[in-house]
Amino acid sequence: MRVLRIFFTVLLAIALTSSLAAQDADPSKPETGHITGTVTDVNGDVLSGATVGLEGPGIKSPHTVLSDDNGFFAFNELAPGTYHVIVTAKEFADWKSPDIILNPGQYFILTDCKLGIAEAVTTVSVSGSSVEIATEEVKTEETQRVFGIIPNFYVVYDQHPAPLTTKLKFQLAWKTSTDAVTFLGTGVLAAMNQAGNTPDYRQGWIGYGERFGAAYADGFSDIMLGGAILPSLLHQDPRYYYQGTGTDKSRALHALSSPFVCRGDNGRRQFNYSSIGGDLGSAALSNFYYPPSNRGAGLVFENLALTTGERMVSSLVQEFILHRLTSKNKK
Repeated sequence: MRVLRIFFTVLLAIALTSSLAAQDADPSKPETGHITGTVTDVNGDVLSGATVGLEGPGIKSPHTVLSDDNGFFAFNELAPGTYHVIVTAKEFADWKSPDIILNPGQYFILTDCKLGIAEAVTTVSVSGSSVEIATEEVKTEETQRVFGIIPNFYVVYDQHPAPLTTKLKFQLAWKTSTDAVTFLGTGVLAAMNQAGNTPDYRQGWIGYGERFGAAYADGFSDIMLGGAILPSLLHQDPRYYYQGTGTDKSRALHALSSPFVCRGDNGRRQFNYSSIGGDLGSAALSNFYYPPSNRGAGLVFENLALTTGERMVSSLVQEFILHRLTSKNKK
C-alpha cells in the first residue's frame, strides 16, 4: 500500500508540473522581462544612491529605484516593449540610455551606464550704474572729431544712451569751449567779421581782439547756457541724436526739428527749452559787450532767428554728411 501511495503522489506531482508549464506557455500571458545594470562614473567607480528611472510601456511616469552600495539596480516583470533608463546623481551629469527593446522573457543588462562630472555653470552679472555708463559714453563722445580734427562732441550715435548728470553736462560744455580747435575757429570767425566790419568795433589789431573776444563770448555763453545750465535745470539732453535709418524725408524732418524737440533725461521727447533758451540768453548777454550800434531787443531776436536757422542747417549736415567724416572710438 505504501508503494501505491508513493506512485500516486509522483503521478500527481507530474500532473501539477505539466499543468503549471501549460499555464506558463499560454500565449495570452506573455513572459515578462528584466532590465538590470550598474551605475558607475567615467573612471569605473560604482555610484550608490543614484536615482534610476525607467520609461516605457504602461509606465505613466518614470518608475524609480536607487542604486545599491554596489551601484546595482534592477527593474523586474516588465512587459515587452521599448524602454529608456534615466540616471541622475548629485554632482554628476544626467545620463539617458538609448532605446532598449525588451523581448518576452529577456534579461537585459545595461553595460554602459557611466555618469560624467556635471559642468560647472557660473553666471556673472556685469552691470554698472547709470552714472558710470554715462561717464564712459561721454569719454567716447569726446573723441569724436570731423576729419579727426574738428570737435563733434554733441552728437549721440547710440540711440539708447544713459542720461547725463549735471557734472557731465558741464564737463562736455567745458571740453567743447576750451578745445584748441574752438579757439582756432573763433580766430577765423573774428577775421571774417573784421573783414566785414561787424560788429561795429574799430579796425586794426585792437578791433580784431574785440571781435575775437565778442565771438568767443557768444559761443561760450551759448554752449554753457544751452548745453549745461538750462539742461541741468530742466533735465534735458543737449546732444543731437543721430537717426541714420529710415527714409531721407524722415531723417530730414528729424534733423530740422532738433532745435525745437529734444529728449529729456527720462528719455521722452520734449520741447527744446534748453536750446531756444540758450540762444536767446546768449543773444541778450551780447548787449553788455557789443558796441551801442549793435544792441537792442530787435537785434537779440534777430540773432536768435539766425542761430536757430544755423542749428537746423547744422543738424542736416550732421545727419547726412558729418557722420561719415567723424572718427569714433567704439567701446
